[in-house]
Amino acid sequence: MAYDLALAERVRKALESREGVSERKMFGGLCFMLNGNMLCGVERNRLMFRVGKEQEAKALAKPGAAPMDFTGRPLGGMVYVDAAATKGRALAGWITFAENFVGKLPKK
Repeated sequence: MAYDLALAERVRKALESREGVSERKMFGGLCFMLNGNMLCGVERNRLMFRVGKEQEAKALAKPGAAPMDFTGRPLGGMVYVDAAATKGRALAGWITFAENFVGKLPKK
């Protein structure tokens, strides 16, 4: 598989109480959608979060975060986060951070 199944299950459990969440294979991994818009995902052994361009600098200042550049150039408003930086309650914090942006987008 192209993504860590245990990491995907951690994200799945963290999102289980939210309405409007679905899953889709994208970016060579598994993405979690909120009302049809990408919220976060698992790619190999790291996570990706859609934080929006306005929150991108703040996201990149957090431990374990890096620009999402799977095509060779950064994808604006998206960040990779090392799995180690999402241990414990940190995963919920990243999800909430991404939801601050994605939750305001129109439903698809």
